[in-house]
Amino acid sequence: MATISTIKNLTGLALGLMVLVACDEASVIPEAPVRAIKPFYVAELAGGTIRSFNGTVASSGTSTLSFSVGGTINSIDVNAGDQVKSGQILATLDNAPYQLDVDAAKSQQNASKANLETQKSDLKRQKDLYERGWVAKVVYDQALLSYESAKEDLNYNQSKLSGANRNLSRTELSAPYDGVIATRTAEPFTEVTAGNPIFEINAKGALEVIMSVPDSLISKISIGLPVKVTSDQVANCGCQGRITEIGSIASAANAVTVKATLNAPPADLLPGVSTSVFVPMAISTDTDGYLLPLNAIAASGDSGEGYVFKFDQSSGTVSKVSIKGRAGRDNMIQITEGIAAGDIIAAAGVSFLRDGQKVKLLGQ
Repeated sequence: MATISTIKNLTGLALGLMVLVACDEASVIPEAPVRAIKPFYVAELAGGTIRSFNGTVASSGTSTLSFSVGGTINSIDVNAGDQVKSGQILATLDNAPYQLDVDAAKSQQNASKANLETQKSDLKRQKDLYERGWVAKVVYDQALLSYESAKEDLNYNQSKLSGANRNLSRTELSAPYDGVIATRTAEPFTEVTAGNPIFEINAKGALEVIMSVPDSLISKISIGLPVKVTSDQVANCGCQGRITEIGSIASAANAVTVKATLNAPPADLLPGVSTSVFVPMAISTDTDGYLLPLNAIAASGDSGEGYVFKFDQSSGTVSKVSIKGRAGRDNMIQITEGIAAGDIIAAAGVSFLRDGQKVKLLGQ
């Protein structure tokens, strides 16, 4: 039978193990969920107004694809609207004529190699005879000239073979990058010449909006200005972008072409879609800050001062930023210091955020 002492020892050991397990469980702290914040994109000028313009979506990376050699189209493997990968074969030419050129060039190269070996052997023999005084120097010089000529002939035929192989490889037309086929202008079994357009390809994900702005308003916008883009044709299009190009010449309608590149456009937004582009425009050169919703601001002790939480897309965190402002309009505050156009600000729930906190945008 176990002694009372043994029972006490076993009981103490069991209690100790239970304490250790409890400590281990307590040390495992569950990872806090990533809070979603409602974003507000800083755009509206406190001293300006928002103007809307009609725009059209276009690819900001567009290339025209063509064969660099001519011939008969053997196959076309994609149609307009198809998505393609970099290096994917899109179309081919009948390569039989170019294969014949390669075969002929190989034959000429082989003949040149054989002739070079013959001339090399003859040069060696004539050199031995000349050094022994059995042939005249002119005979040795002629053998040396024939050898050098054979080397040049081989180099020439090797270049011809390289060119023939290059032309043969050009009978395949491939995609230069991931994208979408915008247009197709050729059909199989038709003759094309070098440079004839076969496809137009739009780079995947690289979209911009093109709009016409009256020349009287051009002075009120600038490169880098944030814009908002919506489309009745695409349900989830509430895109943000920035103006990247302003034309220098007005058209016959006294309008200037302006382009804005889109940030992370939705997958179903395609080139050719009509949009409305909302552009913040300054009334004067003194914009006097930007407007923020009241709910995005936490007040501090001093009048006219407070702070907001600015979202950093690269790190997925928010940082606490001090601001200064004054009363604005329509529940908006006029912020004169601390924010800039294009900043993404947490629009609500600032009391639940802390500096450096990991967050995500609502809907992501």
